[in-house]
Amino acid sequence: MSDRLKSTNKVSNEEVIDDLTKDLEGSLKTQDPAPEYVINPGSSLDDYLPPTENAQKNADIPFTEEDFDKEDKTDYDSDKVESDKEESDTDSIDVNSLKDAEMDLTDDQKAERRLIAEELKTAGNDSFKIGEYERSIEKYTEGLRICPLQFTQQRSVLYCNRSAAKMKLEKYKRAIKDCSKAIELDDKYLKAYYRRAQSYEATDKLDECLADYKKILELDPTHKEAQVALVRLPPLIEEKNEKLKKEMLGKLKDLGNMILKPFGLSTDNFQLEQDPESKGYKINFKQ
Repeated sequence: MSDRLKSTNKVSNEEVIDDLTKDLEGSLKTQDPAPEYVINPGSSLDDYLPPTENAQKNADIPFTEEDFDKEDKTDYDSDKVESDKEESDTDSIDVNSLKDAEMDLTDDQKAERRLIAEELKTAGNDSFKIGEYERSIEKYTEGLRICPLQFTQQRSVLYCNRSAAKMKLEKYKRAIKDCSKAIELDDKYLKAYYRRAQSYEATDKLDECLADYKKILELDPTHKEAQVALVRLPPLIEEKNEKLKKEMLGKLKDLGNMILKPFGLSTDNFQLEQDPESKGYKINFKQ
């Protein structure tokens, strides 16, 4: 496997196959065509905190009736070019810098920063409601850069709200990152799982999407979209895997033909047969 894939935490099956076949093809080709018979090698803070967890979550961007109470009718096009594909990340949050900056702050100063972050969140919500999604992202980002790290619930909401704005701009990959951050801070945050599931589906990551919907049903067994997704997604995942398998076998067959050609053979001379008992495969040669 290439260094590029080794350095990546999550790699799709398609990327692994492309990487392997690319290396194999490169090792079998040279700049000059070889003869057919040659094979080439290669104060108290409690005074400032919200009264309850539910009160804090009410500050989150709410689901509309269409989003929550009705069947999800979002039309995702897997061939759509994502607007965040090559865009530089300008809204990243440097947690280490925040941690260093907070070391000398008093409790009162931290509480004051929390209140400022709350105001920025409200401003972000107001911008979101009128369709100014870029501005709402800016406000949520400002809130995340000033809200002390100890206020995990508030920071979780800021990340989740920002993901909603990014989804409106079809920046699904970034929305996934923000939802994941929100879930890190609150692993029972249903809205974050729901928005991440939608973003996963928009980027054709159906297995991850299904996993999030399963988690949603653990948190809320009555969630309608999750119930529908558990019926709707498995056939799509199976279809995708079958397509991937055919593409993989096609590439391997092409490589096999390239290797066997100097010997006057092709992959058609070899037949795979599945053992009905062991479910394994054996190769039969035919002239």
